[in-house]
Amino acid sequence: MAPDTVSLRYFLVLAQELNFTRAATRIGIAQPALSARMRRLEAELGTSLLARNTRSVVLTTAGAALAESAPPALAALDRAWDTARNAGAGELGTLRIGYSLSTGAETAPALVDKLIRDSPGLEVSAAPMPTPEISAAVADGRIDAGITRGEQPGRGVRRFLLRRQRIGVQLAQHHPLAEHPQIEIADAAAYPLRLPDRAANPVIHDQLSALFRDIRPSPRFHTPAVSFDLSQRDLYDGLTLAPAGEAAISTQPAGLTWRPLHGAPNLTIHLVLPRVQSPLHRRIRTVAKTLAHELNWLPS
Repeated sequence: MAPDTVSLRYFLVLAQELNFTRAATRIGIAQPALSARMRRLEAELGTSLLARNTRSVVLTTAGAALAESAPPALAALDRAWDTARNAGAGELGTLRIGYSLSTGAETAPALVDKLIRDSPGLEVSAAPMPTPEISAAVADGRIDAGITRGEQPGRGVRRFLLRRQRIGVQLAQHHPLAEHPQIEIADAAAYPLRLPDRAANPVIHDQLSALFRDIRPSPRFHTPAVSFDLSQRDLYDGLTLAPAGEAAISTQPAGLTWRPLHGAPNLTIHLVLPRVQSPLHRRIRTVAKTLAHELNWLPS
């Protein structure tokens, strides 16, 4: 049977000091208690480790061998304990994140970077996914966590509010409405409104279109033939406006600007985790809460 590690660590201090009084003082215990520890250690090993007399302490051959071999063994044991603790705290392992393409400019990269910096033992991978598929992928274990724009439906998951963003419109810098610090919903509805294909994110599509439900005459909605159309020619020409969250500011190409819509509700971004959560999932949740606080993602 292996000796207890506390006595072994005490022995290593004594092997350095070769003096019971100094060793006991350094450890912080009484000298008789240290002597008792060493006798039990020798009894467990079945051999003498120390040659004692009234003036000195000398290591025996067995004691010298133990003093040489014990430190790397204890270091390996410490690493094993640390590994177990880190795994139990969700700071070790592989983490797979799926995110909505619309969160890929700011939110997803910020969370991934925070996870990597705070938990170097985690191997983090992240990839964009169709938003309607993320909750199901989390529930069946294909991914460990998801980041979605809007509170997406789905069973077997829990959703945590990660970020709120104001709703506004993206428009050409030369557009007449760009002169206003914020735009009335009715004024925006006087122009054709560019909305993404509903299949890409039904929740957000319906939330954006609902802003204009009571406007008369009914606004004209325009859906590009290609999802996430990069040309945005109709916006540059000032022909349409594009309802969008505040994150559009950070990815906005030259020639376009963003203005908030007066009285509009917030868009939301959610962290999606399994209903039954492991230490890894709880670690993600903790890091996400810290990040949201640091970046003021959930202003009161």
